[in-house]
Parts: sequence; C-alpha cells; structure tokens
Amino acid sequence: MAGLKYQAPRGTFDVLPAHARTRGRIAETAAAIFARAGYEPIATPSFEDTELFERGVGHSTDIVRKEMFTFEDKGGRSLTLRPEGTAPICRAYVEHGMHKLAQPVKLSYTGPFFRHERPQAGRYRQFHQLGIEAIGSDAPLADAEAIGLFAELVAELGIPGVELRLGSLGSLSARQTYLEELKAYLRAHEEELSKEVRERIDVNPLRAFDSDDEGTRAAMASAPTLVERLEGEDAEHFGEVRALLDAAGIEYTIDPTLVRGLDYYTRTIFSFVCDRLGAQSEIGGGGRYDGLVEQLGGPPTPAIGWAAGIERILLALEEEVATEGRDVFVVTGSQGIGKAQNALAITLVNELRRAGLSAEFDLAGRGLKGQLKHADRIGARRVLILEAEGVAQLRDMESGEQRPVDTAHLVAEIAGDRS
Repeated sequence: MAGLKYQAPRGTFDVLPAHARTRGRIAETAAAIFARAGYEPIATPSFEDTELFERGVGHSTDIVRKEMFTFEDKGGRSLTLRPEGTAPICRAYVEHGMHKLAQPVKLSYTGPFFRHERPQAGRYRQFHQLGIEAIGSDAPLADAEAIGLFAELVAELGIPGVELRLGSLGSLSARQTYLEELKAYLRAHEEELSKEVRERIDVNPLRAFDSDDEGTRAAMASAPTLVERLEGEDAEHFGEVRALLDAAGIEYTIDPTLVRGLDYYTRTIFSFVCDRLGAQSEIGGGGRYDGLVEQLGGPPTPAIGWAAGIERILLALEEEVATEGRDVFVVTGSQGIGKAQNALAITLVNELRRAGLSAEFDLAGRGLKGQLKHADRIGARRVLILEAEGVAQLRDMESGEQRPVDTAHLVAEIAGDRS
C-alpha cells in the first residue's frame, strides 16, 4: 500500500471483524461445553518468571531453547511471554492453595500465547489457544472426559476430517528403562540421524520421533516404542482409557510414535489432527502431567489437560460468520439532518438498545437515499424514517410495506412485532 508506514510485526496479525465473529463463535461454543462439564474459567498473566517455563516446560525442549520471548524488566528480573498455558495454571494452583479445594479442580482458559517460530499458515508468533485442565485426579475417567470434551468441541464446531491419535508415555519412573533402550538404538543409527537429533540423544531422545528429517524418520520406523513397552499400572491405565473411549463411542487411532513438545507429560497423550491442514495438521492436543505441580513446589498432584489452537481451527473451518442484521435503522427524513431530528434519533436508538434490540442511525451525513441504501447494506430488518415532529414511517425491508407509527410507543410496537 502506497505510503504505508506501520505494519503489524512479523508473525502477528490484526483480527478483523469477519474473523472476529468466527472466533467469537468458537469461544462461545467452547465456553458452553466447558461450563456444562463444570470447568470454571481462569486467566493468568501474559508474562511470567522465566524460571517457571525453564523448570516446568523443560530446558531441553525447543520452546525453551529457541522459541521463548524473554526479556529483562527494569528491576533486572527475567520475564517471558507465556509460550503455553499449563505451567502458569499449575503455578496459580500452587500459589493460591487450590490443593485445599475439592479435587479435581477443573479449569478452562483462553487467550494469547507467544513463540518465536517461523511464521506460516496457522502458526504465528502471537497465537491464541483455548483449553482445559483437570488438576487433582489420576483416574482414567479424567483422561476420557478431557478427550471427550475436545471431541465434543470438534463435533459442535463442525470441523471436518479430524482424527484422534492416542498414545502413552508411561510414568516418569517406568519410562527410564525404555529411554535407555531408545538411546542405545539412536546411537546405533547415529549416522542416519539429523544433527539436531544427534545432539539431543542424551537430553531428549523422544523428540527423534517428531523429526521432519527424512533420514531420521526412516531410522525411527524401526525404533522401539514406549507403547509396546508399557507394563503394570501404566499398561492398565492406558487400557482403561481406551475402554472408556470405546464405551463413549469416541474413535481413535493408537499412534506408538506420538510425542509432545513439552517435558512434563506422563502416561496418556493425544493429538487431534485435521487432514485439511497438510503437514501442520494438529489443531490441538494434550495429555497427563502427573509430576508438574510437585515440580513447581506443590504437593504430589496428578493432572490432565489440553489446548486447541484457534488459528488452526479457523483454517480447518474455512468459514466466515456473517454479521447479524439490525432490528432497526433510524433514518432522518427528507427535511435534512437537523438538531431536533438528531436528538430524536439518538433518543429512540438508545431506547431500542435498552430494550434489547439492535439499532443504529446514520453517522456519516448521508442523504435519505444514502441512508436507505446503508440500512439495506447492514441488513436492517426495519427502517424508521423520521419526518416532521412526531411523524415517522416504519418500513419492513423484506416486504417493502410501510406504515405511520407513533414514536412515543415505538419500542413496545417493535418488540411486539419481533415476538
């Protein structure tokens, strides 16, 4: 655009009205689903102490190593724009003594998050998520409920081509034996692996399953998987989760190679992917994180949660929600826009709005024809044309019928027509 001086920073975007309406539909649908299941809303700050994410998310993760927006405030404290929502909510759970409440504490949230990633379709440096956390239960029922709420959101929004992929990482203690086996396998195939995977064999070998490198993917096709090694309580828990999903009629695919990009996950993990989105196919996911609350200074507390990317859902839906038409548009009549008509117009519009009706009037100084055209443009169902003092015509925009009305009883008349 010629002469354009300022633009949104790279990786961010402006939410314009058409998309804002779609976002509103997503948020309202999710909020209703969460409320029916007893999940209460919570909001945490947009930035937190950097240590919260270093400790909670994990030093070896890409998020902490590469993607966090970290800065020093005027007091010399290291702060980070939140890259994910679970660690802040667990911090709030510990800080406010929520472990003293009846368990589990069921929470829902929505808001902006920040990661310094390469911007691409549906993936931005400022992005928005909604999600839930159920903190304080280790029951497979909690896993099944959380997954079921995501499936319900997908169904109510009408997102096409979505598949649920299910896996398990086992408990932290039981996972250690498997990780040693995986490290040995990776070292035996080191020449086939990408440089990044080779560098992380000791600190985060599971991430090899998530690599985009062709050589690494070929090598990992024969790698041992944790799902195959589940034993005892871990295997029993995973089996119960699957049985509950089967009972609820929720279809899923077992994915032995499924991993998550955060270190705090244990046992059940899952991902909802959409075939419309190509390589970046995930619209959301999550899992169980039974050690995170304790790691942040709280008591031993099992928990499960998930997050869905609003931009990812928007891409999958490929829709715009049209603006709703107005109940009434007030037009100042052929005698021109005078002070008396302006005063009457704003008085009537305010009365209509207070009565729960949507109403507008002209703010651009248009003539009579221009106002009628604008009323049609915004989908007004009725037009009130102010003429002489106390004289007005009410026009039905669909039928074209027009009749005189008494402005003193306008609100009651229009409200009666609408009912």
